[in-house]
Amino acid sequence: MSAEYNIILEKCRRGELEIKADSREVKPGDIYVAIPGEKDDGARYIADALRAGASYVVCEATPKSGFGNSTVIIRDNARKALSELASARYGTGEAKAKIIGVTGTNGKTTSAYLLEHLFSSLGYKTGVLGTVSYRWGETVIPAPLTTPDPLTLHKIIAEMNADGVQYIIMEVSSHALAQFRADGLPFAAALFTNLTQDHLDYHPDMESYFRAKARLFFDLPDNDKKMVINGDDPYGRRLLELFPDALSFGLHCSLSPNKSLKGKILRSGRDGHKLEMSADNTKWTFDTPLVGEFNIYNLLGAQGVALSLGIEPERLTALGDFAGVRGRLERVPNAKGLNIFVDYAHTPDALIKAIQALRESGFRKIIALFGCGGDRDKSKRPLMAEAVATRADVAILTSDNPRFEDPDAIINDALPGLANARQVIVERDRKKATAAGISLLGSDDALLIAGKGHEDYQLIKGVKYHYSDQETARELANCD
Repeated sequence: MSAEYNIILEKCRRGELEIKADSREVKPGDIYVAIPGEKDDGARYIADALRAGASYVVCEATPKSGFGNSTVIIRDNARKALSELASARYGTGEAKAKIIGVTGTNGKTTSAYLLEHLFSSLGYKTGVLGTVSYRWGETVIPAPLTTPDPLTLHKIIAEMNADGVQYIIMEVSSHALAQFRADGLPFAAALFTNLTQDHLDYHPDMESYFRAKARLFFDLPDNDKKMVINGDDPYGRRLLELFPDALSFGLHCSLSPNKSLKGKILRSGRDGHKLEMSADNTKWTFDTPLVGEFNIYNLLGAQGVALSLGIEPERLTALGDFAGVRGRLERVPNAKGLNIFVDYAHTPDALIKAIQALRESGFRKIIALFGCGGDRDKSKRPLMAEAVATRADVAILTSDNPRFEDPDAIINDALPGLANARQVIVERDRKKATAAGISLLGSDDALLIAGKGHEDYQLIKGVKYHYSDQETARELANCD
C-alpha cells in the first residue's frame, strides 16, 4: 500500500476529505475515484474532476494528461479502493452494531424481514438494507438497488450505528459482491440461502455467480464471523466443505450433530405449517402462517443466524407470528374470497417453489401468470416458462418489465418452454392477463401472479409507469 494512499485513508478517518465517484459532484479538495464501469469508464472524466478542484484522484492507470498540483494514486482495484475509503471516511469498520449479511438467489428479502421481526420482537433496535427499502427507526429510504453503492452504503451504516441500531440486516447481492461494494464492513454473521440460475447476463456462468456469492464468506471476514449455510442446497454443501465450522441447516440432508439446525414439518395446510426444530440436543416448536417449503428454509436460516449470535432457542418462537413480506407469496384480500397470490418469483427455481407451495397447500387448480424481464438474462426465459408448464394447470404468459426490449420478443423467447403446458394463454397486456386468470378461478383454485412482487411500476422504453399487481388483482376481483 503506497504512502500516498495511507495518507488519504488517514485523512478520510479524520473527516478531512470527501469522496466522490461522479466527476459532476466533485468540489475543491475532494477525492475522485475513477470507477471502470460496464458501459462507461470513470477514467474518462478525470480531467473534469481535476478542473472541478479534486485534490486526489484514485484510478487504475496513470492518466495521459497532466494533473497539476493534484495527487494521482494508482490502485489495482478502484472499486475496492472506493469501499476502503468509504469505510475509513464513515468509520464503519469500527461499527458497534452487529452486521448480518444475507446472500443467495432466493429468500434474501424474506430472511431479512424474518431477522428484523425476530430481533425487534426481542427488544433490539434493528436496521435493514435490502430489495424493498433501507430502513431503521422512523427512517425509510426507497431502495433503487438491493445493495447500495459503497458511499451510500457506508454512510447509511454509519447513520444506523450513530442512532443506536444494534443489529443491521443486509441483503448482499452478487453484483455488490463482484463489485466490492460491501468491502470494509465487519460482518458479524453471513447467511447463505441457496443458489439457482439468475443474473447470467452479468456473470459469465454459474461458477462465476457462485464465486461472487462466496466472497461474503471468503473475502469479507471478521475475526469471529458466524457462517450459516443451507446444507440442502448443492452450492451450500460446497461452502460447508470449505467452512466445516459453519452452522448448517436443512430439512433433508444429513447434518453434523454439533453444528447443525434440523427442521421437521409436523403439519402443513393452507393456513401454514407446524414446525419442529432441533439443535444441540434441544427441540422447540411453533406454528407459522407462512406457506411453502421454501419459507421453512427461510425460517431455518433466520433461526440459525440468531442461534449463532447467542439467542436462546426458546426465544425463537417469536417468529411464529410473522405474517409475511409484501410481494412474497402475499395473499390478496378481495370481496369474492378468491385465492390470489402475488410473488416476486422471477427465476425458474423461484417459480417452481412458489407453485409447489400452493400445490402443497391443497389448492385444486393452480393458474400461474408470469413474464420475463427485459435487458436481463435471456437464457432463463424458456426455463421460467418450462417451470410453469410442468407444474401449473394453466400458464399465462404476459409482460413484466420489458425495459428497452420489445415485449413481444421477450414473450417469443419464453414460448418454447410452454410446449408441454396443459393450457396456455398469451396476453401481452398484464392487466388483461390478470383478468383472464381471475376469470378461471374457482373457490378451491389459486392464481399466482409472479414476477413483480412488491414493485408498483412497469418499466417500458425507459419510462416508469405505475402498476401494482396487488391493486390490479383487487380491482378486478372486486368487479361484478
